[in-house]
Amino acid sequence: MRTPTRARNRLIIPFTLITAGTLLLTACGSGADDTENASAKSDAVPTTDVVSAIKKQQAAAALLPPGTKTLTLAVSVSGQPPGTSILDDGRTLAGQDVDFANAVAKVLGIRLKTEQASFEAILPALDSGKYDLGVGNFGVTDERRKTIDFVTYINDGQGFATRDDSKLGKVTDLTRLCGLNVATGAGTTFEATLEDNKHLCTDAGKKPYKVQTYNEQGAIWSSLQQGRSDVVMSTINGLRYAVAHQQGVKFLNEYHRLDVGFAFKKGTKLAPAFQAAVNDLIEDGTYARILKKWGTTGSAITESEISPPEQKN
Repeated sequence: MRTPTRARNRLIIPFTLITAGTLLLTACGSGADDTENASAKSDAVPTTDVVSAIKKQQAAAALLPPGTKTLTLAVSVSGQPPGTSILDDGRTLAGQDVDFANAVAKVLGIRLKTEQASFEAILPALDSGKYDLGVGNFGVTDERRKTIDFVTYINDGQGFATRDDSKLGKVTDLTRLCGLNVATGAGTTFEATLEDNKHLCTDAGKKPYKVQTYNEQGAIWSSLQQGRSDVVMSTINGLRYAVAHQQGVKFLNEYHRLDVGFAFKKGTKLAPAFQAAVNDLIEDGTYARILKKWGTTGSAITESEISPPEQKN
């Protein structure tokens, strides 16, 4: 299932445009609810201001621990919208997670000190107290809930994509991947899911799939396009975005839905205030405007929760 060299070279060009300083974004669908945005494509990361007009809500702010004025936020920069990207000025962060974090800060009347961190480093650093909270499309899993508290703000999850020339169909169970090379992000729920279920192939008498992990989204897609990997496992929203902007690749299917939330150290006293703030944003319409900006209306939730059980769909 390798793409001929000439074809692979054609595929790499669109991806280079995605990972360059001027990143791309479209209002690509994350579900049936996004169809109204299908034709609204843009060649730039959206910079519509959906935050500055937000007013402080006293009821939500009153839930903060006394004296809370500034919090340190760790942000994972993926380089691919709707995840966090760096704009052309080399310092401004833009992405769905950033908008939600800034919107909640406005509701609560607090300042966020934002620091960039690698995805796999954020959750351990919360426990050490290095950061007060983290964002990076962190899915809420039962395993993570043992050491991390979450306040949910979207529903995303796990999915698959591959090259157009692949004969791989919908992945309804992981035995469909037996014998293949699967590219995914290091330290993610995708890596954990794949590693935990490798035995399904050997149990079925098949050659196990090989998990290939990368720290950068660019490396994941280059691996697929150049034939080193056969399939990519990543976020539903991220896959839909990437497929909309690259030739020769296709989205296969949603595999497992997960709530996504702000991540905190276990036992945090910040969770009730953040939950109230997200619910205020849902109620006043700001929440819908953020999702529309990033083309992810299919990931909307109706109410924020604190560390809900993992979805078992």
